[in-house]
Amino acid sequence: MEERSRLCSVWLGSETGILKGVSLDRKQAFNFCNTRTLSREQEVRALCWGDPAESELLLGCLDGTVRTFSTEKGVFTEARSCGDPQEGCFSGLASLRGSAVITCVECGKLRVWREDSSRPVAELDAGSSVCRMRQSPVDPNRVATGGKENGLKIWDLERPEKPVFTAKNLRDDWLDLRRPHWVRDMAFIPESDKVVTCTGYHQVHVFDPSSPRRRPVLEAEFGEYPLTALSLPAAGHTVVVGNTQGQLALLDLRKGLVRGVLKGLSGGVRALQCHASQPLVASCGLDRFLRIHSLEDRKLQHKVYLKSRLNCLLLASRELQGGGAAEGGAEQEVKEEEEDEVWDSMERVEEAAMKRKPGGGEEVKKKKKKAGD
Repeated sequence: MEERSRLCSVWLGSETGILKGVSLDRKQAFNFCNTRTLSREQEVRALCWGDPAESELLLGCLDGTVRTFSTEKGVFTEARSCGDPQEGCFSGLASLRGSAVITCVECGKLRVWREDSSRPVAELDAGSSVCRMRQSPVDPNRVATGGKENGLKIWDLERPEKPVFTAKNLRDDWLDLRRPHWVRDMAFIPESDKVVTCTGYHQVHVFDPSSPRRRPVLEAEFGEYPLTALSLPAAGHTVVVGNTQGQLALLDLRKGLVRGVLKGLSGGVRALQCHASQPLVASCGLDRFLRIHSLEDRKLQHKVYLKSRLNCLLLASRELQGGGAAEGGAEQEVKEEEEDEVWDSMERVEEAAMKRKPGGGEEVKKKKKKAGD
């Protein structure tokens, strides 16, 4: 029971600028925001931990500010400008050595900020149209970037003059036509130097920086729609990917085969995260739901409606502390509904049409009664 409680807290960032905390163990959800200044410019585009103890959350907002939230006090403690909104949204956010912050925006400006400085202490150009920046969980100074017509690059922030790895363009197709590339998300594969990416052309690629080819050592595809997010489970050589149509799939990184599909989503996936030690994956996106699936039997474990479109999420290993009212937030009830109950509560089209006819309401009642008999 103790092990299970460590996965029951989830933090999410929304389009409305509200930070949401969900405790599935206690069936509670909290909105953390300052209602006096809340606006769409504060839309939360990125989340990361500010320290290994998970006592601080860093939020990358649409207006170029990075806000610090204390998970122990339940309040925002700091806000600092880390970019110009004209440079684009945050495509990545990470902490470095506790007091430093790494930011990356869509135009490709990747910067390192220290707590005691209003100017970046390091800056590099990762190329235009960057969709995602990810930090290595093993080496905090190593980050990966990629975007539309901007292939995978791996950087060492201690030597930022040029990337330590730059992926080559994909080989031409069977008609000798150039294949476009569009990196949407990536992750460093544990216990190796490899990096896995997903693309806007429903592809999954594995790159090995130690390989002289600099092209994918594995190519796989899932579905027909753009892939938007991925995450690596704790056990096994697999990856979970999500696309713009609300489809989640588990792919084998050794053979490139689809091992299973996770069902239940009804909107584009914007964020995924697998649990660090258990076979679980959390997802969120345009349909305003937080969902947690089991990767063993692929069944839906939790489904929580959170009222706002969701951009990002973080699983917490410590229990959520209440107290959202301190920043103008409020507690909301956690509602977990089964899919069938939602559909059963909706009115059928033919029934609505019959009700509009004279005496149609009685006909509908008779049909329902007959069906019940």
